[in-house]
Amino acid sequence: MTLPPAPPALGGADGPVHGTWERRPAARWEDAFLTGNGRHGALVFGDPSDERVVVTHHRLVRPNGSEHARPPELADGLRALQDRLLAGETTAAESYTDHRPLQWVQPFHPAFRMDVRRAPSDEPRRDGRHLRSVDFATGETVATAGGAVGRLFVSRADDVIVHQVTGPDLDIALDHRLPGVPAGLVVGHGAVRTATGAWLTLRARYPDSDRAYTGVTLVVAVGGRTELTLPGVRVTGAATVLMLTRVLRHTGEPDVLAQQRALAGLPQSYDDLLERHLALHRTAYRRVTLDLRADPAERALTGSDLLRRPHSPALLERLFAAGRYHLLSSSGLNPPRLPGLWTGDWDTAWSGAFTNDANVNLQTASAAAAALPEVTESLASLIDRQLDDWRANARAVFGARGVVAPAHTDGESGLAYHFDREYPLHLWTAGADWLLKPLVDHDETRGVRDPRTAAALAEVARFYEDFLTRTGPDGRLVVVPSYSPENRPAGGSWGALNAAMDLSAARHALLTAADYHPHDPEAAARWRALADRLPPHRANADGALAEWAWPGLDDSYDHRHLSHLYGVWPLDEINPYDTPRTAAAAHRALELRGAENDSAHGHLHHALIAARLRDGRRVANALGAVLDGDFFHDSLMSAHYPRRDVYNADAAHTLPAVLIEALVQSTPDRLVLLPAVPPALPTGRLRGVRTRFGAEIDLTWGPEGARAVVTPHRTHRVEVRTSAGDPRPLDLVAGEDHVLTLRTW
Repeated sequence: MTLPPAPPALGGADGPVHGTWERRPAARWEDAFLTGNGRHGALVFGDPSDERVVVTHHRLVRPNGSEHARPPELADGLRALQDRLLAGETTAAESYTDHRPLQWVQPFHPAFRMDVRRAPSDEPRRDGRHLRSVDFATGETVATAGGAVGRLFVSRADDVIVHQVTGPDLDIALDHRLPGVPAGLVVGHGAVRTATGAWLTLRARYPDSDRAYTGVTLVVAVGGRTELTLPGVRVTGAATVLMLTRVLRHTGEPDVLAQQRALAGLPQSYDDLLERHLALHRTAYRRVTLDLRADPAERALTGSDLLRRPHSPALLERLFAAGRYHLLSSSGLNPPRLPGLWTGDWDTAWSGAFTNDANVNLQTASAAAAALPEVTESLASLIDRQLDDWRANARAVFGARGVVAPAHTDGESGLAYHFDREYPLHLWTAGADWLLKPLVDHDETRGVRDPRTAAALAEVARFYEDFLTRTGPDGRLVVVPSYSPENRPAGGSWGALNAAMDLSAARHALLTAADYHPHDPEAAARWRALADRLPPHRANADGALAEWAWPGLDDSYDHRHLSHLYGVWPLDEINPYDTPRTAAAAHRALELRGAENDSAHGHLHHALIAARLRDGRRVANALGAVLDGDFFHDSLMSAHYPRRDVYNADAAHTLPAVLIEALVQSTPDRLVLLPAVPPALPTGRLRGVRTRFGAEIDLTWGPEGARAVVTPHRTHRVEVRTSAGDPRPLDLVAGEDHVLTLRTW
């Protein structure tokens, strides 16, 4: 059988493909092609004669009672808890609770499905030929079948879902009946004719709540006539039909007329709206590309066919492109949730939350290096909106000034109320530094410090001033209570002392806050002095960096989280160049770590740490566990577990970061080229990567050697590291390219 070539707009044999396609519509919402602008999202099944589009929005979370939840008021008992833990009472933290049951954050859910179907009077489809595609560079999905064509994108410029279908006779309706929809959802429909089409509305009020959401669709027909078929509309005899859709979450009655006026004021031309959108989306997407010199025949395969070739460089090329596309498309109002910006089911796993103790940072790990400041800004915006809640957490749980981040959030509340005995997430103090680290990386990349980041870091430092008051027998500070997400010592309890992540986070936050506040030398000096009093990491009896630096707390190796190696990635605290002995202990800890339940985030977190430790084979093994494990849907969105179990964006969004870290790493003063290239990738080109010393890198490598073009945006001296020899200095002058040639790597 001869396969059709790739759609011309998506690329072809001369280079990587910037999109994916299939020869049949999606049968499951998980396989629907995705588009979004960081606020609105759409899952497009891809049949223009019977189209289904699931509409989502980042703000759509269902009230479940947690909107009234507060952090536990425990601060009065903190001193007693610390005394008990320091005295060796390992289970003491289990009573540091107000004994509430585990409460999940408000769950993320879809809005409704937009159905666009050939009317019964229309002629039947003449053949079974079908093609659906999504163009990563434009964010546009296109589906063709017979003579029908459907096109859809979500505009970054105008915040609207834009959908155009050709075909003379269409039935159009908004339908809330999606899997898991609550029985008590109160739904009202509206349909009103206009001179050129119709208005459709769907209003849904949550059970036992004054909160609701409303979808508004403007239907514009070119030619033909429109008649109401409540709750929808029928268009007959039109050349094309344009649909513009927005979703609003609200309390009380929405101002539907204002929404209608706003939509009516937009250009009623698909191409004009697309052009405005491309100036933002295409510019961002094109900044970084990866070319692995893949086989042209494999590049021409559909996504589903390519997924059956897990060792193909063409698959890695496409997953890299898809990962950047999906990450960009799900970032705007917020960074990506566990499922990104998309779900077709009201029963979204783990509430579709922002899981801060691992997943948010893993998904956004490539933002700085892969030149997606849009992603970093979405994270900064979420943090900024929740700082008051972070302050409340610090006061309630620890009686401290400053801020403590929650482990889970729905995007509305930043309060720490999701915890229980097995997951005492309210004890996690490292979260603020962990979440601010990508913002620090972003500031280093652009050479400008965001005042929001500076202010938040100062609040983290103030928290540690109040919290770090206890000392151990050696006179060093002790982090007590301490929690390593989401693990516990072997044979021990959940709340402990001196978790490695807590030590790294406290040290990094204090030193970084000091660096960000040179205008306040007194505070900066206090923060540096406090950091100097923290204990070092500990190597255990196996020679591995211990997850708890407190003697007697033994490691539990078989766990999906690698929180204790925070100092390796994303921090620069532990590395093979400045701290080789500690790096060797960290590498031993990585060797001993099990995969537990084979979650995608565990495998790719492992790969990121392995890349920092220059272990290309371990990077390859971790990638292989995901690629061989059937983690990807036909949409090229991923799953949390093997065999496409539980829709989840971790693998899709983290994979580009893994490949970049294997090829190029940077700190404000160091460039590392080809540190951990998987053996199966002997040749390729990575273009446009940003560094934390303010330069862009164009890297080409192959059997004959490697070549890096460094384009600096500021004057600076850095150390260049490769596997070929000793480090060498490189003096960069803003605006002057430097070409580095590596004979071996």
